[in-house]
Amino acid sequence: MGLIQVMKNLANVDEVGRGIAVAFVATIYGVGSANIFFLPAASKLKARSQERVRFRELTLEGILGIAEGVNHRLIRIKLDAFLEKHPLAGERNAQESGAPAREPAAAKG
Repeated sequence: MGLIQVMKNLANVDEVGRGIAVAFVATIYGVGSANIFFLPAASKLKARSQERVRFRELTLEGILGIAEGVNHRLIRIKLDAFLEKHPLAGERNAQESGAPAREPAAAKG
């Protein structure tokens, strides 16, 4: 918007300087808000969306296996393959094997 104001006032040099300053400040605010708020929020939303897609694929594979009459052990193996791709699979596998789970940092203090 600041650059639009600059273009309207090209005949008046004093107004051009003020308009450029306003445009620069607006640009700084835009870049700052994008890096501090909007890009991290978009990353979180994207990760949540991908997690939902994975969950739905896992559910669909399980339901199709049941509908086809596949042995329940084979279904479990197939679904475990989905979970092994997950970033937290190491923690899940450690909990299932009886190994002590990692404590959150806040719980240690």
